[in-house]
Amino acid sequence: MKRLQTLLIFFLAFSSIAFAQKDPKAKEVLDAVSLKYKGLKGMKASFDFTVTDAGESRAQSKTGEIAIKGNKYHLKLPEQEIYNNGKTVWTYIETDGYKEVTINNAGEMQDELTPSTVYTIYQKGYNYRLVGERTENGVLIQEVELTAEKANAPFKRVKLFVDKNKKDLTGWEIYDDQGGIFKYKFKSVNTNVDLPDEYFNFNPQKYGKVEIIDLR
Repeated sequence: MKRLQTLLIFFLAFSSIAFAQKDPKAKEVLDAVSLKYKGLKGMKASFDFTVTDAGESRAQSKTGEIAIKGNKYHLKLPEQEIYNNGKTVWTYIETDGYKEVTINNAGEMQDELTPSTVYTIYQKGYNYRLVGERTENGVLIQEVELTAEKANAPFKRVKLFVDKNKKDLTGWEIYDDQGGIFKYKFKSVNTNVDLPDEYFNFNPQKYGKVEIIDLR
């Protein structure tokens, strides 16, 4: 009887820990954001982007633009553009007049955290919790923290920031397994834009002479 009681106590304690790892309040927030994202025809946004490498205190700051339609996206950064049409990914780089595009199959980059998968990353491989709420420029922001279930995950921790009333993602932070920190914060967002599929294909004629590295 004592052994049965001990097992029951252990089971209840383990269940409480497991339940805490999947915070239902956080899931409610994440599900609402994911549902709204899936219902969009398309979106375009400008953002601020900062990178802090491991062991460094000074962050490198950049600005960029992103267009998303389902699992397709077109990301623009200084000296770099990434096109993903859901099947093929083109990474275009231009520095000092040198132009290069690397081509990969989208399926080979499933473990990457992309502008489209950030809305659904919590659904597999992560625990999550609602950290709290705060007001920024009159907007009520909810912070949700995701932590990787596996020790060898490329992203140890991800923080998502959500407009509580609009259910929009306003920014996110990524902490990788090398100690790097990547921060994104939307500046302007258009969630009602109809983008043609061609917008997510790389057109080499647009860029002139480009070295092509096809890794498919």
